[in-house]
Amino acid sequence: MPYVTIVLPCYNEQDHVIAEVERICEAMDRSGYTYELVAVDDFSTDETLARLQEAAPRFPNMRIRAFHRNGGSGTVRRIGTQEARGEIVVWTDADMTYPNERIPELIQILEKDPAIDQVVGARTSEEGSHKFLRVPAKWFIRKVAERLAGQKIPDLNSGLRAFRKSVAKPYLRLLPPGFSCVTTITLSFLSNQHDVYYLPIGYSKRAGKSKFSFVSDAYRYILQVLRMIMYFNPLKVLMPPAIWLICIGVGKGVYDNVKTPFYLASNTIVIFLSGLLIGSLALLADLIVRSRSE
Repeated sequence: MPYVTIVLPCYNEQDHVIAEVERICEAMDRSGYTYELVAVDDFSTDETLARLQEAAPRFPNMRIRAFHRNGGSGTVRRIGTQEARGEIVVWTDADMTYPNERIPELIQILEKDPAIDQVVGARTSEEGSHKFLRVPAKWFIRKVAERLAGQKIPDLNSGLRAFRKSVAKPYLRLLPPGFSCVTTITLSFLSNQHDVYYLPIGYSKRAGKSKFSFVSDAYRYILQVLRMIMYFNPLKVLMPPAIWLICIGVGKGVYDNVKTPFYLASNTIVIFLSGLLIGSLALLADLIVRSRSE
């Protein structure tokens, strides 16, 4: 049985997928770890699958999985992890952006320190498309996630990471089909007291065409951050606006009565009741979360 499973989503990467496979296999062969590389073709419309199958005899540790419809990188990573035979699972990309020759370093950190459950390759630079929009958007999303998770997160959505399969197993069903799966696995670990270590890494310009859509994927990232915190700690999302609305309602009520004794404006009542309703919803959601974990 291999000790490590590397899940490699491949979608329309025909020009560089074999170079990426070579780079990963060379690094893992040198490391001495037993491993399998699961290359998942996500119903590519180019020659990606054919090139993987043609090169397969050169890479005895590579296993090819071909989807019959496009499922998204989150679906690939979820199924790849569920079918992994190794106790350590590595996620990475096939677009030459991540320094995959450093994968053994991530594994080594997990092996040496049993207290760490996930190692994330934290990028020290941004080389993706829409750079001028992505940098501030990612900073904002990361700050929201840090605020809600209650700790620093140097890189929220890095595609290079290694984790213990046994720890990740309960959270795999939460993974969405798209790019925000990496955000989900990070927040799932952080919200449940599983230690995450961040290893600084470089990040190169991608080979081939990016599949990232700035508007729709940024929207999904924000939604997924809020969804995950709601799932694990709804009080952090709902209670602050509830308290603000109640305080504004009380203040507005005092103002109304100073202006006209024994009078409350309709908008004062609406604001105050909205705060109470959201606060009640927060408590109810928190009760459900606590009941679920018992």
